[in-house]
Amino acid sequence: MSDGETVQQKRGGTVVPFPAARQQDARVSFDRDELREILNVYGRKVAAGEWRDYAIDFRKDKAVFAVYRRTSEMPLYRIEKDPKLARRQGAYSVVASSGLVMKRGQELGRVLKVLEGKELRLVD
Repeated sequence: MSDGETVQQKRGGTVVPFPAARQQDARVSFDRDELREILNVYGRKVAAGEWRDYAIDFRKDKAVFAVYRRTSEMPLYRIEKDPKLARRQGAYSVVASSGLVMKRGQELGRVLKVLEGKELRLVD
């Protein structure tokens, strides 16, 4: 189906034409595996009491997963997926509340490691 074609739908016995959905209207989103990785990190941080809430925003140019300490505040971190940057700097990035890009890369798992932090262990 081309951009100029229309699709017809029956409503109450009448045929109503409307423009066909265009590919450019599609929004960028996280797939199932990406959401699983993000929610695994989120779950660990919630269990540790560091994070409390999140929001997901699917825009035309990028997808954003925002993490909050409290719902009324600005997000602590934004995990962004921008396919336009995939060949250059990497499609995934973690951005701090100040706007600083903490980590950017091709693989989501590596980018999310910046949020994990270092584990402190006692040495005998």
